[in-house]
Amino acid sequence: MQTNDSVSGHDAASDACGAANSVVRRYHAGQPIAGPEPDWLAQETPLALEYNGISHATVLATPCDLEDLALGFSLTEGILRSPSDLHDMDIVESSQGYIAQLTIASACFSQLKQRRRTLAGRTGCGLCGLESLDDVVRPLPPVAGPAQPIEPSAILRAMDALKRVQPLHQQTGATHAAAWADLSGEILHVREDVGRHNALDKLIGVLMQRRSPHDTSCGFALITSRASFEMVQKTASVGIPAVVAVSAPTHYAVQTAEELGVMLIGFARQRDFTVYTHSHYLA
Repeated sequence: MQTNDSVSGHDAASDACGAANSVVRRYHAGQPIAGPEPDWLAQETPLALEYNGISHATVLATPCDLEDLALGFSLTEGILRSPSDLHDMDIVESSQGYIAQLTIASACFSQLKQRRRTLAGRTGCGLCGLESLDDVVRPLPPVAGPAQPIEPSAILRAMDALKRVQPLHQQTGATHAAAWADLSGEILHVREDVGRHNALDKLIGVLMQRRSPHDTSCGFALITSRASFEMVQKTASVGIPAVVAVSAPTHYAVQTAEELGVMLIGFARQRDFTVYTHSHYLA
């Protein structure tokens, strides 16, 4: 499966995974402007997650970087305590989609069975299928903050670069992206998906790989969507100190970010952004 670790030099027409060809007819003012022509559509495929042979959840996702998605989902949903709790993973293609077969530590599997959660497949809602309010808000320790103050110019640099490193969105216009930038504003990783939660889980998955996990205090996350409560909770669960969103945050997201020590920035467009919490993280 193709990955997007390189954030420069992408040719969207040839390198983006997760796109399928279609034929369309374009109209303007009710009149056709051309004959049938090719176009690209973002793929949306079921991914079933199995833990120690037991099916737990199914999400609808763009079928690339699925290993990152499975690991990130498992961490941000509290199924794994750390990447070391994942012993093995296989991504298996089936006639209906993909299956992520994860072998996890026995203590994690025991806890998972006790939770008895059933998640419905989704691309937009991050809380569908939860059994109780206790499943929504997980107790998390506050984030320590960035390793050093973040320059506002670094945020502007990263947001400007983000526009150029989304090959799948350039092809289809139908995907979200989540990116990781270092404290200078250089984007190091980008993950794309039809679902904003999936894109963030993919990013967290690549950041938390077992072999060489990043120091999450040495950078910040960027998302091409609104900042919801769950997006803040996911980043806080792995110690990311700042989230920069293109769109608006919700009130619950701001409240959660304040409590968990996450600097939350919204409306990051062109040369402007709005800081909602922990502005003292800025230089």
